[in-house]
Amino acid sequence: MRGPLGAVIGRYTSSDGSAPNDGIIKHNRKCRDITFLIIFIAFWISMIVNSSFGFNQGNPLRLTYGLDYEGNVCGSKHRHRDLTQLELRYWLNPNQVYESGLKDGELKLANARTICLLDCPAPTDDTLNWVCDYPDGEIRLKMNDWIDRNYDYFEFLTPEMRNSSLQLQGPCYPVIFPSVNVYWSCQYIARASNSSLRHWQQMGGVNIQEDMIIDKSIRRSMNSRASVLKRYVADIGKSWPVLIVCGGLVPLFLSIIWLLLIRHFVAAMPWITVVLFNMLLISVTMFYYLKAGWIGNDAVTPIIGEHDPYFHVYGRELTHVRGVAILMTFISVVAILTSIAIIRRILMATSVLKVAAKVIGEVQALIIFPAIPFAMLAIFYMFWLSAALHLFSSGQVVQNNCNNTNCCAYDLVLKKVNCDRCCGYSIRYTPHITIAIFFHLFGCYWATQFFIASSATVIAGSVASYYWAQGEASPEIPFLPVFASMKRLARYNLGSVALGSLIVSFVESVRFILEAIRRRTKVRGTTPDHWFWRMAHYTSRGCLKSVEWTIKSVNRNAYIMIAITGKSFCKSSAIATELIISNILRIGKVNVIGDVILFLGKLCVSLFSALFGFLMLDSHRYRDSHNKVSSPLLPVLACWALGYIVATLFFAVVEMSIDTIILSFCQDSEENQGNAQHAPPLLLETLDSNQEEEVQRLTQ
Repeated sequence: MRGPLGAVIGRYTSSDGSAPNDGIIKHNRKCRDITFLIIFIAFWISMIVNSSFGFNQGNPLRLTYGLDYEGNVCGSKHRHRDLTQLELRYWLNPNQVYESGLKDGELKLANARTICLLDCPAPTDDTLNWVCDYPDGEIRLKMNDWIDRNYDYFEFLTPEMRNSSLQLQGPCYPVIFPSVNVYWSCQYIARASNSSLRHWQQMGGVNIQEDMIIDKSIRRSMNSRASVLKRYVADIGKSWPVLIVCGGLVPLFLSIIWLLLIRHFVAAMPWITVVLFNMLLISVTMFYYLKAGWIGNDAVTPIIGEHDPYFHVYGRELTHVRGVAILMTFISVVAILTSIAIIRRILMATSVLKVAAKVIGEVQALIIFPAIPFAMLAIFYMFWLSAALHLFSSGQVVQNNCNNTNCCAYDLVLKKVNCDRCCGYSIRYTPHITIAIFFHLFGCYWATQFFIASSATVIAGSVASYYWAQGEASPEIPFLPVFASMKRLARYNLGSVALGSLIVSFVESVRFILEAIRRRTKVRGTTPDHWFWRMAHYTSRGCLKSVEWTIKSVNRNAYIMIAITGKSFCKSSAIATELIISNILRIGKVNVIGDVILFLGKLCVSLFSALFGFLMLDSHRYRDSHNKVSSPLLPVLACWALGYIVATLFFAVVEMSIDTIILSFCQDSEENQGNAQHAPPLLLETLDSNQEEEVQRLTQ
């Protein structure tokens, strides 16, 4: 009579007909790879220390808003000045902006005098508007009164101050050029107001340069790689509700639905998955075309708020979106052609998925179990993202050195023109901050791989118990097989899981570094010219990618053997590899096709998360307001990546069920002279028929 539903710690019969003293799942259990568990714990302590440095030194507002002439970050509260409402950076002296745009000019735009404002000032026809420094010294105005007066207190200036202002040395500066809010910086429009310029000249002001350079200087600064990178990172911080919904809740819901459909409609799911994958891929591609401006009028724009419809600002973000749109088009075409090519193999994948569906039906707790590593990963990601934003924005605010630029400005406190401290401020990054950021990124990847590996090992242990039990009643039947597998993992195998995840993380990091070096050498034009070195260059890339894929595959099988035998990581990898090589004709094609369908299922969940992320980012909250994102590119990619990770956790139930049963089948065959005594009939039918087809094909 069959025991209760769920995996059990079974006993298998040896070749001589005798039963061993212990079940295979409990055989020879002891702690393994303890050294790497200690390394992993030490690494987590280092992550906490590294993150505390970021929380202490960083300020994420620096990624969005600029610095004023006092070194304060716009949009934030400081000890001596509250700039919470003043988020826009405005360049006070137009001549400094002009000089910074000259090729041979010594003045840099970072040294030009800037101030934080509520909105971008505009010239008028009937009078000359002014923007004055923050009220200080003899100027007895509160900040709110200064804002209500449109930043103008020129009428309160002494004759000395007025003369200094007419020399463009402050404390008040004329508004000659109109400007528009571009990513919280007032972008000059290179067409001066004729009436304002006439008023300025009648007052005896110095000559103001009019040229397209004044427009290009600011635009070039805001489109630099460093500025775009900061905006992209800031986009992640602004769109955190989108990440929670589209990177966490949506893929969680879809993954559970997919598992339930696999359980009850296994025959139709491969076809539904392939069709849905192609539809979602085309939909995401179309959204990129919309944001690129190639379809409709919904292109990414760097301008915030209302502006002159005839004035356009081209940002680097639009170039990136168009590049991704072209890439997605190519991927969509390849995906559709590949889907047509594998139609004949989908039936084989269905037979494999039926085996996994039967296991899920028996071990029903497996559907709910991935919620545990999902919750742990969600908590980790929230902490990690907050620390990453602070680390990336950490650095020391220092005043630039511009002694040779003849930079002078009126100091309201000293009551005189000061030429010693008129330079702008910038954030100085030290080399150890770069190292801390890379360490933080590596920690995220290692921790992610560790959680995924732990989840896979627990699933493998539960499914292996189900396979080796085969209905036997035993006094050792666990009431909750999944929690029994979790207990074995926590007690014996955390070190092995830490080692496997470390290997994958290390190989992936090396590949990333080499790819970054390759891109830089390509940009600098130092790519090898000789055909031999070019061949070696591209061959090494392919080999490293193959090594990475092989290690991931071996790791997955190693986790299964760890759950079954309790051996160390290296020993389990060797056992799994030997079993697969010995049975390659029997399991090769079946396993590959099953993995392809599961991979497409993960992409379906992640693509739907990306599509939903697009829809959320297309709302007014993120398009034309305080939380405007510079580009949907990085938040959408983050939603896709998080959705794929969540889908990996849940789809591992099916994936590890298939792989565990197949490896258990191979182990069973090895123990019983090629005749698996514990295999389910459906699995025997699938694998034996596949083996016969392969033998006939090779014979022909």
